[in-house]
Amino acid sequence: MSGGTKAAAAPFLITCSIMLATIMQALDTTIANVALPHMQGSLSATQDQVAWVLTSYIVAAAIMTPPTGFLSAKLGRKRLFVWSVVGFTIASMLCGIAGTLEQMVLFRLLQGVFGAALVPLSQSVLLDTYPKEKHGAAMAMWGVGVMVGPILGPTLGGYLTEYYNWRWVFFINLPFGILALMGILAFVPETEKTNKPIDFFGFALLSLAIGALQMMLDRGELLDWFSSNEIIVETVLAGLAFYMFIVHMLTHEHPFITPALFKDRNLVTGLCFIFLVGIVLLATMALLPPFLQNLKGYPVITVGFVLAPRGIGTMIAMMLVGKMVGKVDTRLLILSGLLMTAYSLYQMVGFNLDTSQYDIVESGIIQGLGLGFIFVPLSTITFSTLEPKFRTEAAGLFSLLRNIGSSIGISVVTALLSENTQVNHADIAEHVSPYKLMMQDGFLPQAWSLDTARGLAALNGEVTRQAATIAYLNDFQFMMWVTLAAVPLLIFLRRPARSAGAPPAAAVVAD
Repeated sequence: MSGGTKAAAAPFLITCSIMLATIMQALDTTIANVALPHMQGSLSATQDQVAWVLTSYIVAAAIMTPPTGFLSAKLGRKRLFVWSVVGFTIASMLCGIAGTLEQMVLFRLLQGVFGAALVPLSQSVLLDTYPKEKHGAAMAMWGVGVMVGPILGPTLGGYLTEYYNWRWVFFINLPFGILALMGILAFVPETEKTNKPIDFFGFALLSLAIGALQMMLDRGELLDWFSSNEIIVETVLAGLAFYMFIVHMLTHEHPFITPALFKDRNLVTGLCFIFLVGIVLLATMALLPPFLQNLKGYPVITVGFVLAPRGIGTMIAMMLVGKMVGKVDTRLLILSGLLMTAYSLYQMVGFNLDTSQYDIVESGIIQGLGLGFIFVPLSTITFSTLEPKFRTEAAGLFSLLRNIGSSIGISVVTALLSENTQVNHADIAEHVSPYKLMMQDGFLPQAWSLDTARGLAALNGEVTRQAATIAYLNDFQFMMWVTLAAVPLLIFLRRPARSAGAPPAAAVVAD
């Protein structure tokens, strides 16, 4: 009787254990952002220097995501999971006690190295734990951690920084890490190891390509893009290394990434989809906080509370769609999500400096619902026709493309914001002339008087504020078109044949 109870409880306990690890890693992608100004003062760093706290983590995580499949096969998935959780938790504690910028950057790099495997491993374990007909519900639970973590990160990070200390942004990982470790050790089954030889040259080429790309994207805006020799070198390195990696992968006997993966149409289409979703997911979160703080004057805590409903919308959508996957055509669910996301961005194009908190919350909830309706069905259908033995490797690529999409999205919208602010400022300034009727005495507030230096400075500040507002709206419109551009990809997704009751994939993971 007890054995049956344990078997019945195992999927639930496995899910709880790996979800703790997923949430812990997903939160860390954004939770440290709001604490950067406080770190800057505490660590005596410049703005350029403290940016390496984010860059080191992003680059290390991006480089170490693709090897997840190989390391899982070589070490055993459970053992890799355990070492990743232990390493990530210890690195988090070290970040919390770091006393210098050099220490912080080193420990954040270690966080990225150990945390890279957590999300693809958790996805792979869930797919292998549940039978095929329950993959939708499993991906809904997994998606809550992956999607809601980055959305709620700034809110939680702002609260901890405001009322405690920026170091608690890292210390909060300790209870998550301990509980996840205990659960994984107790409930997650081990997989068989293989003696597949590692393609060190292929790994080095891919690492160079990803690392150079991430460095270029992360530092491009700071260094004025291609006017900087560093950005030019990083771009050339990324392109050349990636080309050499593709050639090597297609010609090597045991390549680092198995070419057979890309014969699966659903996987290839899903990778393109998640790249576009990544652009919208974090780019929106990179734009809204400064828009609300700098232009609308909201305090940090208010910004967190206004943006939190977006995460609530995502959770609600994932719970709903988890029950619908398998009963409703997955492509229709994804289409519904894309249209809801595009509509929310259309609403945001209509924002202005008088937009109410209700309108911001409403668009956030709709966008959260849309992203939830995209992510769960997409995560399910992408792996639905893939052989179980390829799942961990494919999950690593899935996470990698999402992260690269997010990096590219943030870089593009930030660059467009800066450029469009300057263009809009010039356009508006053309109409600010003492010869315009509205600029003459009696029409302008006294504070904007054209006859005093203070009045001119105040008027210029307002012109800049309005120019920046228009630039934000241009970015929202750009992301709306990116979302709609993903719709045609639906025709390439193949609906898997219904299965009456496939056995848990965990039983055949060694195939």
